[in-house]
Parts: sequence; C-alpha cells; structure tokens
Amino acid sequence: MAESAAHQKHPYHLVDPSPWPVVGALSAGTLAVGAVLMMHKVTPWLVVVGFLMVLATMFLWWRQVVRESIVQKAHTPVVKIGLRYGVALFIASEVMFFVAFFWAFFDASLFPKAMTSGAWVPADTYWVPVESITKRIGIWPPKGVETFAAFELPFLNTLVLLLSGTTVTWAHHCILHDDRKGAVRGLAITVLLGLAFTGLQAYEYSHAKFSFAEGIYPSTFFMATGFHGFHVIIGTLFLAVCLFRAWKGHFTSKSHFGFEAAAWYWHFVDVVWLFLFCGVYWWGG
Repeated sequence: MAESAAHQKHPYHLVDPSPWPVVGALSAGTLAVGAVLMMHKVTPWLVVVGFLMVLATMFLWWRQVVRESIVQKAHTPVVKIGLRYGVALFIASEVMFFVAFFWAFFDASLFPKAMTSGAWVPADTYWVPVESITKRIGIWPPKGVETFAAFELPFLNTLVLLLSGTTVTWAHHCILHDDRKGAVRGLAITVLLGLAFTGLQAYEYSHAKFSFAEGIYPSTFFMATGFHGFHVIIGTLFLAVCLFRAWKGHFTSKSHFGFEAAAWYWHFVDVVWLFLFCGVYWWGG
C-alpha cells in the first residue's frame, strides 16, 4: 500500500483491508453481554474479558492509523478534512449524549412530580395527600438530600479543569512553532491536571451524603457528573498518548491532527463541566 500510495493519481486514502472493525464490534458486544451478566450476578469475568478486548482493539487500530500518518504519509490535506469532519460529528454526538442528562435533571427540578397510586403525576400544589400522609413536594433539591457546596470542592475542580484547558492550548501553540520541548511540558502538565481532577472527583464521591438509588436528584447527579468524569479519564488517556507521540517527534507545525482531535475533545469536556457546575452544583444545589 505504501508503494501504491506514492503513484496514485488522487489525494484520497484507500485503506487496506482491516480486521479491526469486525474485531471492535465483537469486543463491544462481549463487553455489553458481560456487563448484563455482571448486573444479574451471573459472572463478572466476561465483562473483564470484553473490556480488555476493547482496549486491545483501540490500541492496535489507532497504532495502525498513526502508522498511516507517520510512515505511509497517507493523511493528505483532503484526508485531514475528512478526519476533522469525523471528529466534529463525534463531538456533536457527545453533546447530545449529555443533553439527555441535563434534560432529565432540569425536568425533575423545574417540574417536580409526586408518586401517587403507583404513577407519577405533576405536582399542582406543594402539599399532596398520599395514603393519608401529607407529603411536601415541589421543592428542589428534594427534602432530605444534602447537596455539595458549589464553591468548595466543585469550584476547585472547575479551576483545575479550566487551567488544563490553558495548558493544552499552550502545547498547541508550541506545536505550531515546532517547539517540541514546550509541547511536551504543556501536555505533561495537562495530563497531571486531568489526573488531579479525577482524584478530586473520587474524593468528592466518597464524601457524598446520598447514594445513586435514593431518588431523582442522586441518580441524575451521578449519571451526569459520573459520565463526565469517565470522559475526563478518556481525554486524559488521549492526551497521554499525544504526550508520548510529541516526545517521539510525531507532531510538526504542518501535521498534528492527532493532537488537534485530543485538544478539541478536551475543550468539549471543559465546556460540559462548566454547564454541570453552573446548572447542577450551583443552581441545582
């Protein structure tokens, strides 16, 4: 393919036959089935096997993409445009993923509901009799839920994540000027800040005064912030790979889309957190 690519008459990249789409689908299916079996307390081992298969597929497939870029020089300007559209559409799909959680949170907070006769009904009044017991509803957060103080640990996490956005931009600036040492420093600091955010969020969760199954507030809180934390972990791994590639000299001022994709994803994570901080921690708390 490397020899034929040098003689082709068009700028497009015709990839070699690859096993990774099929292997990736089988890995994801194994992980999903394993997760279901684990939730039903059948066996926890299949989910471990599926997770390892997904990790192996990601590593081997992305290694092939890096080789196509660095060795085969197959990422022409036209190919890079397609890659940019692909990453932009992927981030757009991630935006809609989080819209679902925000929708659930604001629907529950702006239009509180009460459980009567086995069905959820709108709360037209602040006092609804249920089985001869007067229960107060129409308040948010629900009565008995002790929320986190927004301007304590959540605010610190906000500063950490915003600072990481500046350091990844610093790394991008260094790459544009072919400053490899500066790019490595900026990426190293960004990865450390990503790890710090994850550690602080784990500490926050360990001190939560509510659990996932205690109502609509805890469930929407943990789903929204938990999936964001999962995205931070993915973004940190993404940037860690970019750190290794920057150290190896893969990125130049004219060819560094792999880093750009990671930076776009990281800025997306930053913006989602700002909405979470303002909507869930500050306003919602």
